[in-house]
Amino acid sequence: MANTQETILVIGACGQLGSELTLSLRAIYGGNQVVAADIYEPRQADLLNSGPFEKLDVLDPAGMALMATRYKFTQVYHLAAVLSATGEKDPKFAWRLNMEGLFHVLDLALAQGIQRVFWPSSIAVFGPDTPRQQTPQHTIMNPSTVYGISKQAGEMWCAYYYKKYGLDIRSLRYPGLIGYKTLPGGGTTDYAVDIYRKAVAGQPFECYLHQDTYLPMMYMPDAIKATIDLMQAPAQSISVRESYNISGMSFSPKEIATSIQKFVPSFKIIYKPDSRQQIADSWPQTISDHVARQDWGWQPTFNLDAMTADMLENLKAQLSFEA
Repeated sequence: MANTQETILVIGACGQLGSELTLSLRAIYGGNQVVAADIYEPRQADLLNSGPFEKLDVLDPAGMALMATRYKFTQVYHLAAVLSATGEKDPKFAWRLNMEGLFHVLDLALAQGIQRVFWPSSIAVFGPDTPRQQTPQHTIMNPSTVYGISKQAGEMWCAYYYKKYGLDIRSLRYPGLIGYKTLPGGGTTDYAVDIYRKAVAGQPFECYLHQDTYLPMMYMPDAIKATIDLMQAPAQSISVRESYNISGMSFSPKEIATSIQKFVPSFKIIYKPDSRQQIADSWPQTISDHVARQDWGWQPTFNLDAMTADMLENLKAQLSFEA
């Protein structure tokens, strides 16, 4: 049964995470209770057909205020951001969008009495001096990208708004997210999305990372589950107000290729590392998320082979439908 007590805004609803999270929230709370918002028009018919859509620029606080007054939101999921690889092409704009957008959302929540805010952080907050194996919740953070710098600063501001103003803001440090519904959005871990699309199309994949580059990853259904579980957890169980470490699995390009070859034996991969290799080398290889497990019962569902089977099946169905 839909919980009509909540009216939810999802900013960045057309992105990789936002498009799937919006649909999951609508399934829980009701289509009309979850407003999808983005600077771009949605390509996904199900996003348009299942509930309201509003065009929104997160750098336009006046427009956001008018929308919030009209809908009387109780929760906001603020997902709009410039990601790691894209951010390095225009660092100052990435900083502006990532930081000013966050301030606009936090100040909107205070002004409009919005009860709860979700804002995603990332493993990009970690840097070359961070322990790379089982990276702990509290550790050295010296990010090497403007994306990571903005996320680290954002974590501090989220904790500040909680301590100073009592704003219930919650966050996850996402690893690389893998899903089949949308195209990659400019992140360093996006190879792990594109590789499946090439396999289904019967094409070889040129990987921009070295074959043994291990990175933490998570399949989209687990990312959606973690996000909603965190937001539905009672406030007294939340001990981390910066951002929770969260983990699903860790693998290398060589391992994901081997997993694909179990289902598509003819699949080929070649390696041509580029500037994204340096970004990947500054990030952890495995993440310790014991605090999230302890506080609100986080537990992932998918391992690499289970994800591969599901990705290939859904992408094949998608390709057949588009044909």
